[in-house]
Amino acid sequence: MSALTTETLPPQPEQASANGIILPPPGDLYSDEPPLESYQHLQQLILLLKCLDWLWKDRTDYFSAGNLTVYYSARKLKSEDFRGPDFFVVLDTEKRPRKSWTVWEEGGKYPNLIVELLSDSTAKIDRELKKQIYQDIFRTPDYFWFDPHSLEFEGFHLVDGTYQPIPLTEQGWRWSQQLGLYLGIHQNQLRFFNAERQLVPTPEERNEILAAKLRALGVDPDTV
Repeated sequence: MSALTTETLPPQPEQASANGIILPPPGDLYSDEPPLESYQHLQQLILLLKCLDWLWKDRTDYFSAGNLTVYYSARKLKSEDFRGPDFFVVLDTEKRPRKSWTVWEEGGKYPNLIVELLSDSTAKIDRELKKQIYQDIFRTPDYFWFDPHSLEFEGFHLVDGTYQPIPLTEQGWRWSQQLGLYLGIHQNQLRFFNAERQLVPTPEERNEILAAKLRALGVDPDTV
């Protein structure tokens, strides 16, 4: 197995049609990813999805997902060559639900951005093997990783085919060219910040901000 070969499933049963022709397995298999490592990992994943979807609520040209399998076999087989990024975004695609992301069924598109959430069992793979796969096969322009426990945070941008570290701002954030957003740590969680360096809120936080503004105007938001 080469260094860039990923997980391989047992051979899937072939289907025989009425005329005896052997057909490949169905192409709509569900994602097949293990559960997240901890409550913090789950909350972090939900936070990234919630904030981006709220910020881009009027857009229909992207797909974001968490803990979803990306199938990318050159032979178009779902029994080989697949990975499950913790969080990823694909741009210039249709915003609709998917059971998994199958590259050959999506016009050859790979994720534009990937975030891996490090854990004791995955950190080495995320820093080494996955980084190499995302660089050399996926050609994903922006790759970040974050540890919800130790708060380790790194980011890379693809330059001439090689990942180069994304420099930190004075706030300790890193810029994603693909999203047009900063990623940085806020209250021990990885968050998005817009180009004006404002925190991208969750819907709940947005409501709290609006409520505070109403109170400042002498209006009780609970009675509006």
